[in-house]
Amino acid sequence: MKIFQDELENNILSFWLNRMQDDEQGGFYGRIDGEGALHPQANKGAVLNARILWTFSAAYRLLKKPEYKAAAQRAFDYLTGYFIDTTFGGVYWELDYKGRPVNAKKQMYAQGFALYGFSEFYRATGNTKALELAKEFFYLIEQHRDKEAGGYLEAYTREWNIIDDMRLSSKDANEKKTMNTHLHILEPYTNLCRVWNNPQLHEAQRKLIAVFTEKILNHSGHLDLFFDEAWNVKSSGISYGHDIEASWLLWEAAEVLGDPKRSEQVKTLCLKIANAVAEGLQPDGSMIYERDGGHIDSDRHWWVQAETVVGFLYACKNSGNEDYAKKAARTWRYIRDNIVDRTGGEWYWSRKADGSVNRADDRAGLWKCPYHNGRMCMEVMEHFKDMPAL
Repeated sequence: MKIFQDELENNILSFWLNRMQDDEQGGFYGRIDGEGALHPQANKGAVLNARILWTFSAAYRLLKKPEYKAAAQRAFDYLTGYFIDTTFGGVYWELDYKGRPVNAKKQMYAQGFALYGFSEFYRATGNTKALELAKEFFYLIEQHRDKEAGGYLEAYTREWNIIDDMRLSSKDANEKKTMNTHLHILEPYTNLCRVWNNPQLHEAQRKLIAVFTEKILNHSGHLDLFFDEAWNVKSSGISYGHDIEASWLLWEAAEVLGDPKRSEQVKTLCLKIANAVAEGLQPDGSMIYERDGGHIDSDRHWWVQAETVVGFLYACKNSGNEDYAKKAARTWRYIRDNIVDRTGGEWYWSRKADGSVNRADDRAGLWKCPYHNGRMCMEVMEHFKDMPAL
C-alpha cells in the first residue's frame, strides 16, 4: 500500500540514510537522543547494527533501490569487520565509537540477530559470504544448546564460559532462559530456512517451536518471560508486545517448515495468543506495554504498536475474522497520529500514559532501530496490500 511504502521510504529509511551514517568512523552512529541530537561518540551495539543490516537488506529485496543495497553493504561490512570475534566466535555485545570492544560478552540474543541480518543480506543480494556466516552462526548457537532441558542459555563470557550477569538489559531478571531470546532465535532460523534446506536446521526449528508450545506459552494464552535452566517459571508479568509479535513469528516458523499438520496446530495456538493480548488494547487503538499483577505500564511503545499491526493482520489471515484487521487498522491510525514524528523523522520511542511524547528515550540507539517499524511497513506491502480494513 502506498501509505506504508511512503512511511517506510520517506520517514523511516530516509532518517537512517540521512542522519545515522557515520562517514568518519564507518558504519552507523550509535545514538540520536529523544530530543533529536546526534551523539557521534556514542557506543555502537551489535543488535542495532544487525537490525540495520536486516532492514536495509529486506528493503532492497522488496524495492530494489541501490541506496538500500549500499546501506545494507555498509552495515554488513561494519558488522563483519568490527563486531565479529575472530578468536572465540560470535559477535561482541558493544563497541566504542571507533569500533573497539567495550563489552565483549556473548549474548545469545545478539548472535540470533547477526544470523538474521546475514541471512536477509544473502536473500537480497546473493552474497555467498553472508550465507556462510549465517550457517556459521547457526552452528555456533546450536553448539550452545541446552542438550538436557532444551533451549538456550542467555549469555556467556567472551570465551563462551559461564557468566554471572546474564541480563539482556537492566530491566530484565537475571535468569538463565528467557522468552525474548528464544523468540529472536526462532525468527532468524525461520529466515535461514528460506535459503538453506538443511535437516539439522529444520530439527532445531521444530525443537524451538516445541519450546514455545510446551514451555513458554501458558494456559492463559500469554507467554511467560523468565525461566531457570530447567524451565521453571521465574516471573509473573505479561509483555503485550512480545505476545503479539510471537503470535505471528511462531506461525511463520511452522509454516516455513512445510508441515501442514504442525502449521494448523500452531495456528490455533497463535490465535489464542492474539485473543489474549487483545486485553491490552485501548479505546484509541493503542497497545499498552506490560502488566505484572496489579502494576500496569500503560506507555505506548513504538515497537509494540508496530508488532500489534502485524500480529492482528496475521490473525485475520489465519482466521478469516475481519475484526482482527479492524484492530490492526485502529492501531495503525494511532501510530500515524501519535507515534510518527512528522518533523524530525522516524518514530518517537513512546507516548506516555498521559499522552505526552517520551523524549527521555532515544530516537535511535542500542535498542531503537528501524527494524520493528520498517518490518511492519514491509509486511503490509508484501503480504497485506489488499487488506480492505487498512
